Amino acid sequence: MQVDFIVIGNGLAGISFCEQLRTHNKTFVVFDDKSQQSSTVAGGLYNPVVLKRFTPVWKSKEQLQLALQMYNRLEQEFDIKLDYKIPVLRKFSSLEEQNDWFSASDNPLLSEYLSINLIKNTNQYIDAPFGYGEVMQTGRIDVKTLMDAYRNYLQKDNRFIDKSFNYQQLEVSNDELKYADIHAKHIVFTEGYGVNKNLFFQDLPLLATKGELLTIYAPNLKIDFILKSSVFIIPLGDDYYIVGATYNWDDTSNDVTLKAKEELLNKLKTFLNCPFEVVNHVAGIRPTVRDRRPLVGQHSVYKNMYVLNGLGTRGVMIGPYVANQLFEFIEFGTPLENEIDIKRFQ
Repeated sequence: MQVDFIVIGNGLAGISFCEQLRTHNKTFVVFDDKSQQSSTVAGGLYNPVVLKRFTPVWKSKEQLQLALQMYNRLEQEFDIKLDYKIPVLRKFSSLEEQNDWFSASDNPLLSEYLSINLIKNTNQYIDAPFGYGEVMQTGRIDVKTLMDAYRNYLQKDNRFIDKSFNYQQLEVSNDELKYADIHAKHIVFTEGYGVNKNLFFQDLPLLATKGELLTIYAPNLKIDFILKSSVFIIPLGDDYYIVGATYNWDDTSNDVTLKAKEELLNKLKTFLNCPFEVVNHVAGIRPTVRDRRPLVGQHSVYKNMYVLNGLGTRGVMIGPYVANQLFEFIEFGTPLENEIDIKRFQ
């Protein structure tokens, strides 16, 4: 088999890069063994504002444009629903937070995202005496539907290899890569926290940030917006909601924990006072970086080997943007932005 690219990993980073390859008519195969679960447990929220500090997300306008274009294209091609447009309401805990919100709305980088109209709480089951601020141009991507549909597409097109990739079996030269019976011009590693086992990129400063989410059934709640307080509440429809997420830098397993469940429930109960039932609990390891920027770039020795990683908690937004950057670098020599280039750590 002769292809242009081998892609390792089929999470949000891998799908985003594969879409670059498809757009430019490149041939490729994908390896994925489902060992990494950060994308499968993602809440799927896209939101251009850091709601803890009321600051803009890096490159938010560029990220949103590329991301929404990609999801819209996949919706039409695969005949699936991915993008659910839904506002985010940030619950204020004080008058000071209200004032901080209105001050932030004067920032030119935030003015199109932060509504200046204070929203009063009318839901008897939510404790929000200071009301909400509305974030615009937000929504939720159904990541599970995306990953299932993309995997099915790759399998039908004979581009998917449901096996672990053995790094030691990769034969590397600057002209060609060979793995079993596959010959390729380039290889791109998009395996999330699994990169810690990668013989070629083990020196990357990737942090394991475990996150856990709950799904609850709350028939009385009846909200049609994403609520951000000490936790997120994301509507799924039919009275089901995602509640999340936790952050744990010590545990690198994909196992759910009672500690995380109790943490989420305790935070939820500080402002939610209706009956609900926990119906699901999932965990995964987010690939994060200390400077909160992705890890994108070329191997220092093998020039046909690349990495696309470190998407963190905003993978649905940033994935298509950095995938485009990497493809432009590989195919056209367009320099990577310094903020994402792995050279910043070398």
